[in-house]
This record gives sequence, C-alpha cells and structure tokens, in this order.
Amino acid sequence: MRYRPSSGLRSVFIGAALLAGGVLTSAAAEAPALTMLDNLTPGNWELRDRKSGEVRQLCLKNGRDLIQIKHRQPPCNRFVVDNGASSVTVQYTCRGNGYGRTTIRSETPTLVQVSTQGIADGRPFDLAIEGRRTGACR
Repeated sequence: MRYRPSSGLRSVFIGAALLAGGVLTSAAAEAPALTMLDNLTPGNWELRDRKSGEVRQLCLKNGRDLIQIKHRQPPCNRFVVDNGASSVTVQYTCRGNGYGRTTIRSETPTLVQVSTQGIADGRPFDLAIEGRRTGACR
C-alpha cells in the first residue's frame, strides 16, 4: 500500500514550495514597519562623525534615509535584524557596490545615534554618527 497525503496536506506542501520559490507573497514576507524610524522628524539633519568630527547635511524625508548613509543609491536588499521601540538594526546588500549593517538608536524624534559598518566602493567603512535635526530642508 502506497502512502498518499491528503489533499489538504498536499496543498500545504505546494503552497510552501511556491512561497519558498518567490511565487506567492504574504504579509510576513513584506518589509516590517520600522516605527521608530518613521517617528523621526523630517527636515534638515546634521550628521556629525563622532570619530573625525566631519559634519554633513542631509535632507531627511523619513528616518529610513539613515539606514544607507554610505550607499545612497537604491536598490539595496534590506533585512531587518532588530526592530525595537528605540533602536533598529538593518543589514543590507547593494548588488555590485557592497553591503552594510546599520544600528540607529533614537534619543528623541530629533536626535539619533547611528553606527554603521560595511564595504562601499570596494573599501571598508566603520562610522559612528550623531544625527540632529536642525530645521526645515532648504
């Protein structure tokens, strides 16, 4: 006698195979909400490198703009490692241009600490940045 799975069990196997193959999508497969980043105040932000003292300006549309400070160009594939109430860690890969891992800790909606490291343009980077909103974008 040969074993034959029930049609319900067979559907589960087929659905799992299609999901694994990328044919089906689900809410679980979509990017999670990054509430902490979405709660940061948009506007002009000053990013100060805590090691070198170098300062640069960034017109922040939303907090997600801080994830790829060294890889400004899309598209990069992102994987959320930690999604906490006051801290977010995201790992990303930019095909043909390196990768990075960024942790952003929010002190207030206008002050964050950013730690990011990886490879950009074939060179390693390791940055510790304080980000502070300074006003509206110009």
